[in-house]
Parts: sequence; C-alpha cells; structure tokens
Amino acid sequence: MPIEILLVEDTHGDVRLTEEAFREANNFIRIHVVSDGLQAMGFLRQKGKYGSAPRPDLILLDLNLPLMDGREVLSIIKKDDGLKSVPVFIVTASDLRADVELCDEYSGTRYHRKPVHWDGFESLAKDICDLWRVKDRVKKHTTQ
Repeated sequence: MPIEILLVEDTHGDVRLTEEAFREANNFIRIHVVSDGLQAMGFLRQKGKYGSAPRPDLILLDLNLPLMDGREVLSIIKKDDGLKSVPVFIVTASDLRADVELCDEYSGTRYHRKPVHWDGFESLAKDICDLWRVKDRVKKHTTQ
C-alpha cells in the first residue's frame, strides 16, 4: 500500500516540484493535491467529489491559500478528533513569528520555509521521508 500524502498548495509550480521531489525520494508515495482550504477539508472529510479519498498519512499544508487559509485548516484539523492524529507539515513562504508559534501550539505539526530552488524541494522530500519514517513503512510493504 502506498503512503498517502495530501498536498494543499495553490501554486502550480510548487505542486509540480513537490510531486517530482517525492517521486525521486520514494516511489511508494502517492500525492493527492488540492489547491485551497475548502478542498482540503472536503478531501479530509471525504465530502463531494472526495467521497472515496484515502485518509492521508501526512498533510503538507501551505498557509496562504484561497477561500480558507491554511491557518484555519490547521486549526480545524487539530480540533477534530478524527483528524488530529494526522501529522501536518507546514510548508510556507511566511516567516511570521505568529505562524511559527501557531505550529508550536499543535502537536504533530512541523514548520518549514517553502523552498525556492529544486535542491530545496529535494531536501524537503528527503527530510519528510526521514522524519515520518516513511522508509520503515515502505520496507514493511516491500517485504510482505
């Protein structure tokens, strides 16, 4: 079974680079992409066109999103008993102290500045794979 990652990102170029970096880091990862906070909540709650969406093993969340920003999405996730155990990795261009502190308020949430070059996306994907022990889960999948 693949590792399911929900990428909540509205910048097409960042989506493409993130997908490619994860594909190179680990081919047992499946990335699902939504471009705003409302779509993210629909995916997570399996509503509408996301009725058959898998529960993600990890959420990559931008903070500056249209319709419902990532701060609100994070708050909803971490207050929802059915979602709060899903690790959230904030990937944002924001360097506001309040945004970093927001991540510190919620367990299972990490903060990372959004990369601006390919090497940064590669490093981010590798760090996330290592951090969440994706390699260990993949090893179990390949030995079954």
